[in-house]
Amino acid sequence: MKRSGGCLCGAIRYVTNGALRPVVACHCVQCRKSSGNYVTATSVARDQIEITGDPVWYASSGTARRGFCGACGSSLFWDGAGQNISIHAGSMDGETGLTLKGHIFCADKGDYYEIADGLPCAAQADPNLTTKVE
Repeated sequence: MKRSGGCLCGAIRYVTNGALRPVVACHCVQCRKSSGNYVTATSVARDQIEITGDPVWYASSGTARRGFCGACGSSLFWDGAGQNISIHAGSMDGETGLTLKGHIFCADKGDYYEIADGLPCAAQADPNLTTKVE
């Protein structure tokens, strides 16, 4: 199933051609700082996404980088080790057919909100949530 998305100004667009992982909310400090809140993201196999335009990549750690639009600042991607690249769910066009499956790095969440949806909450990373593609 093809899905598309992009940044606010349209300078960067992407199309996915494969299965997407359910959406996971990340509450880590880096996600909160880079987005202004927690991040919700899905992921797709690297060979199943086509990106047009030139995202700016920021090495946010020794193991991951974040992709955003240099013109409008939209946060779009998280790219770490592994076979998939994460896509910020809010950057997708229209209906996604995806559902939120859980939360990671809950120990780092902001003190200004509660996680009350009853979904699984991991204190740190959780490969059971972040690597599952349905």
